Amino acid sequence: MILVTGGAGFIGANFVLDWLASQDEPVINLDKLTYAGNPDNLSQLQADARHIFVHGDICDRALVSALLTQYQPRAIVHFAAESHVDRSIHGPGDFIRTNVDGTFSLLEATRAYLSTLDDAGKAGFRFLHVSTDEVFGTLSTTDPAFSETTPYAPNSPYSASKAASDHLVRAWHHTYGLPVLTGNCSNNYGPLQFPEKLIPLMIANALGGKPLPIYGDGQQIRDWLYVGDHCAALRRVLQAGQLGETYNIGGWNEKANLDVVHTLCDLLDELKPSTQSYRVQISFVTDRPGHDRRYAIDARKIERELGWRPQETFETGLRKTVQWYLDHQDWVRKVQSGEYQQWMSTNYAQRQEASA
Repeated sequence: MILVTGGAGFIGANFVLDWLASQDEPVINLDKLTYAGNPDNLSQLQADARHIFVHGDICDRALVSALLTQYQPRAIVHFAAESHVDRSIHGPGDFIRTNVDGTFSLLEATRAYLSTLDDAGKAGFRFLHVSTDEVFGTLSTTDPAFSETTPYAPNSPYSASKAASDHLVRAWHHTYGLPVLTGNCSNNYGPLQFPEKLIPLMIANALGGKPLPIYGDGQQIRDWLYVGDHCAALRRVLQAGQLGETYNIGGWNEKANLDVVHTLCDLLDELKPSTQSYRVQISFVTDRPGHDRRYAIDARKIERELGWRPQETFETGLRKTVQWYLDHQDWVRKVQSGEYQQWMSTNYAQRQEASA
């Protein structure tokens, strides 16, 4: 079996669901269930004996060690992280604790666990660390895309904390021989994403008749990766990746934020028409501090060495995503709790006033 950390969050839950849909190997799912960890994401697995959910914190080394001893997993897939740039600006401490301290704790528990395995167990074990392209910093419109050898230059508390976790994973491989793999992905989107991120936020606000807040001029460019494609890439890296290597995972879909929102509005006009185009709800607000201008992923290495390439175009993936949110409005309403409303007020009210 495998141990997944953060498997009730957006990407982690999609990974667990896809994993169990394609094979019978059981999953131990360790999640702290913070605001973004949602048990409803895993509701279809309630009666599935292959899914063992554990409510706990990766910083709790005793708990992690006990799970490793009890279940003897052959791999750890490490998703657990604080992942929202805006939240990291307002409260960086949580990001240091989870992303840095939590990864350190997990690595140390893993190192102790490996010392108890025989040679065959050690040889077959993998620690797959899931990271982000934001560790590389920002690009101009003419810079080449991020490769696996691009120097790290994080610009936000979030990306700095993820860069630190990447460095820890690398160091534990080179110093202690931990059998690690790392994936640096571009912007994920798809079902189950918490509506603080761009695409689900815009869908929720559009349907609710609220403004669609665009930071600055909306020309920040991101590479968009459908979450199902990301999960397939991670399965392939876990299966055949070379120990100690990093793999950039991207969708080959560079889009400006404003273009993404325009496309989204046009899809909603088609699938859920209103009295006027949803584009009229677009509102430009004050940009966030240190906002990176462009991310772009060069994903040729994973295609060349492991044969993975995304299956979804941005258009097909976005259509699937919009349809999922339209079909799961009860899920959206449940996650838009009092904490969510408080966060939206904290993050956007001052920006809207500043742009008026």
